[in-house]
Amino acid sequence: MKIVVSANEPALDGQASPVFGRCPVYVFVDTETMEFEAVENPAVAAGGGAGIQAAQFVVERGAQAVVTGNMGPNAFNVLVSASVPIHLFGGGTVRQAVEAFKAGQLPETGGASAPAHAGMGMGGGMGMGGGTGMGMGRGRGMGRGMGMGRGMGIGRQGQGFAPPATPPAAAPAPAPDRSREDEIADLKEMATDLRRQLAEALERLDRLEKGE
Repeated sequence: MKIVVSANEPALDGQASPVFGRCPVYVFVDTETMEFEAVENPAVAAGGGAGIQAAQFVVERGAQAVVTGNMGPNAFNVLVSASVPIHLFGGGTVRQAVEAFKAGQLPETGGASAPAHAGMGMGGGMGMGGGTGMGMGRGRGMGRGMGMGRGMGIGRQGQGFAPPATPPAAAPAPAPDRSREDEIADLKEMATDLRRQLAEALERLDRLEKGE
């Protein structure tokens, strides 16, 4: 199983980090062989939305579980939408975190353990391009069943929300002669698009709550 541990140093015997979105390094570990890959966190210096960007990053690199000291609500929502469980580790080395995970000593957390913006500096946040409305219909559920589609935004132009963007194309219906691999590739592409939409919506909500 491939898990990722938030860390302060790029080594198994380096210290695990108590934060997720702004930790210096992510250490991806194969729990069976203990082979690992240490990757610098691309969101560590982000002006805003670091947790969302970090969560997307570890999901895209194939993490099947996350071990960290604390988890903010925005990153938590992205990981849950991608079916990646979060396990909290009290402190120690990356190796100790992995061993505790393998021993079943790190139960899965059911919610965020840190407030929004925890660890965030006072610098300006990232700007967004086209707006994304948060759909309230009965479409494809994300996490708690609330659709995250574009084009059904509940805000009105002039009140801080951008106008609805063009709805994403629906997933193509599988043709009789389509292979299993083709269907898997299409579903992965659709899942990636949905995670991106969720991240954009959460970041927009984050900025509105901050009054930006």
